[in-house]
Amino acid sequence: MGAQGKGVYQVKVTLSGIRPPIWRRLLISPEATFQDLHRVIQVAMGWRASHLHLFQAADGRLIGDPAEDEDDMMGFLDETRLRVGSVLTREGQAIKYEYDFGDSWEHQVKLEKILPAGDEGQLPRCIKAARQCPPEDVGGVHGYHEFLNAMYDPAHLEHEDVKEWWGGEFDPEFVNLEEINQLLPERDALFAESDVDALPPAAEESRRQTP
Repeated sequence: MGAQGKGVYQVKVTLSGIRPPIWRRLLISPEATFQDLHRVIQVAMGWRASHLHLFQAADGRLIGDPAEDEDDMMGFLDETRLRVGSVLTREGQAIKYEYDFGDSWEHQVKLEKILPAGDEGQLPRCIKAARQCPPEDVGGVHGYHEFLNAMYDPAHLEHEDVKEWWGGEFDPEFVNLEEINQLLPERDALFAESDVDALPPAAEESRRQTP
């Protein structure tokens, strides 16, 4: 199965450079725009859409928000118009998604399967997840490792400062699949108004989901 725009896409979004891996498995429509995919990833991963982002196709084409490239220096394809199914057309294809050009959180977005349409239920939906994403503005992969070292070593000079900055304990294994799926239908309202305060803090661990 590989016909553009047909069926349901099962995609796996994996954050690069961190082990054990942090990932989300999603069901989306191939008719979704890349803007919508950006918002879905933000909700599913636990990011807060407070930084710039872009997609990069395997052939090097850049896909993004034209408002983030007002001088057309990057030559973005318009993510509000481009459909996911026009770029990802066959199983096994992958593109790159980068969020926050300072911390440079790179993700692989891989089309794992094209499923028959009919019994998929509400789309988009997160069907499996592994581990909590790093905090915003933590300083990229290196900063995240330093953050974890300080968080879990009471003797670390920055232990108390890191706990205060985060707002308590940080559990890297925690992910709330139910909450992700509750928020996904609200993604347009959350991000269209840039109302990131409406997103619940990841530190509020109401439920554990073991992938």
